[in-house]
Amino acid sequence: MRELQPPYDGFVTEATASVRPPDAARQRILIFLALAVVVPGLLVRFSGAHPPHWIAALLFGFAIVGAAFMLAWAAEVVQLDISAGLALALLALVAVLPEYAVDFVFTWKAGASPSEAAHGLALANMTGSNQLLIGVGWSAVVLLAAWRVKKLGPDGVKAVAPHHDGRPEVALDRSHSVELAFLAVATIYGLTLPLRHSLSIIDAVVLVSLFGGYVMRIARAPAETPHLVGPALLIGSLTVRRRRQVVVLLFVVAAAIILACAEPFAESLVETGKEFNISEFLLVQWLAPLASEAPEFIVALLFAWRLNTNSALGSLVSSKVNQWTLLVGTLPIVYAISLGHLHGLPIVGRQREELWVTAAQSAFALAVLANRRLNTREGFMLLGLFVSQFALNGILPSHLHAPGRIGVGVVYITLAVFTVVRDRRAVPGLLRDGFLVPYSEFAKDDQAIA
Repeated sequence: MRELQPPYDGFVTEATASVRPPDAARQRILIFLALAVVVPGLLVRFSGAHPPHWIAALLFGFAIVGAAFMLAWAAEVVQLDISAGLALALLALVAVLPEYAVDFVFTWKAGASPSEAAHGLALANMTGSNQLLIGVGWSAVVLLAAWRVKKLGPDGVKAVAPHHDGRPEVALDRSHSVELAFLAVATIYGLTLPLRHSLSIIDAVVLVSLFGGYVMRIARAPAETPHLVGPALLIGSLTVRRRRQVVVLLFVVAAAIILACAEPFAESLVETGKEFNISEFLLVQWLAPLASEAPEFIVALLFAWRLNTNSALGSLVSSKVNQWTLLVGTLPIVYAISLGHLHGLPIVGRQREELWVTAAQSAFALAVLANRRLNTREGFMLLGLFVSQFALNGILPSHLHAPGRIGVGVVYITLAVFTVVRDRRAVPGLLRDGFLVPYSEFAKDDQAIA
């Protein structure tokens, strides 16, 4: 696999000359566009204007998307200046900051004004983002890469190897066993959540501790020069002093924009649903995560387009660990602070079913990646099962929607069990690599895959 080579060698020093990427003009335009799309939302936020709710939702959503792109670029470039462990920990938090901000708004409002509807919205955004990440993100990486291989012919086979039955597949480096092992523990715990009446502080302690263990594990990873692309490559080619100034500025500005627009975006979505008689739950569950996760999806798809499939799928697997541990674990904390009591965030109505589908989907996705490979058939299965939820809602009468969702979860679990049994020999090795094997032993296998 041939990767785009950055114009730097290792961690850039003060003596490093500024080298412009060949497409610097286009990258400047992308940075300008990211800045431009946040301006209308900020003007509405601070001018006191009151446009129609659907327009406000669009403007605030675009502002969050633009800020999320800034965060993504800054997070990539900061790897040039800090240790590998600290960079990984920072990236783990930054990548999902937009998602956290929006979800925390709904959770805080549920604590401030408790009701069944408010509690449902608090969990809707979390379940939607998790299901989108796998159903759309993971599947899109393997399907796009397979399409690229078909177009490139023999030149693409090195990056996406054919499976034994002829289907192209994406292979993860052995070092990604760490993410998969921690995701396995989080998924097993997540399967118990639909049986609860609430997400409690105990759940928060377990899941946040699991995330802490994950960060401690990946902190032992050796330093690597990041392979920057797009605007991140342009920023990384600046002199050290200017690069650091730009990175800090991007972090501060992007975080401020997200914090300023998250609440009005959430409120505008809810009011839009009321105005047009659209389910607020559906808007919060699917539209809000699309805005906050769009930059991450686009970056992963760009990697897949370049057939850097390890980075593409690896980044989304890491995000799934973050969302299924830290995001879920912090929701009851935010709720308790807002409520003023150590009461858990209630799991009510439809959210019990959505948690079941989310956990079951995670189990199946993890099962197909137990051998660190994902082929096109499995990609179509992930996408098809995700889409089937919407198809069933459109076909079945409303009183059968709940059994339909439960049925989709049962299909996920059935397929997960079948896949684990089929690939049972890979499971012990995955867990051993994920929890016990030092990173130094991963190097040879990773080089062989690359």
